[in-house]
Amino acid sequence: MLVFSEQNLVFLAVPKTGATAIKMTLRPKADVIFAKQRKHTTALRFRTKISPLLRNAYDMNPKLFAIMRDPIDQIASGYRYRKNVDEAYPERSMVDIGFDEFVLAVIEDEPPAFAEIGSQFNFLTSNRRKLLVSHLFAYEKMELLHRFLSEHFCEEFVFKQKNVSEDADTTLSPDVGDTLHVSLNSHYTTG
Repeated sequence: MLVFSEQNLVFLAVPKTGATAIKMTLRPKADVIFAKQRKHTTALRFRTKISPLLRNAYDMNPKLFAIMRDPIDQIASGYRYRKNVDEAYPERSMVDIGFDEFVLAVIEDEPPAFAEIGSQFNFLTSNRRKLLVSHLFAYEKMELLHRFLSEHFCEEFVFKQKNVSEDADTTLSPDVGDTLHVSLNSHYTTG
């Protein structure tokens, strides 16, 4: 998470959305940088913990911006990343786990450790499912984020890819694809 007082903006770093590349590019402009375990501060945590601090200490009421990725692409990115996880985390081992098996594990009510990739929707919303971000950009349409940043910072930015995972087969079988779509539709429409 990055705080920009002059622009009255906060960047929330949603996992697996190119956040590291954006953070590295915008970091020199930030007044406050949340890193390591605080890098991926959720919108709800920002609203309840950090926003009051900024308001009380600095008279700031910033607008939040973030990126959201197509949920299936986010799961595929999580899979590629987890296929390369350090052996120091045996509970996240993905040896002999194919994409179908990973997807089914991700959508379980209690996913196993290797499939805990989190929900972008939960990251960006309140407990009542209200979007808490002022400006939400699609990962697939980064040109809109570039235009937004150019307008607010009066300069152009180039994001250099970071944390790009090795390629892996992320082809879904039709049955698992149907199951995933039903799960996503249920999650995004009924909670």
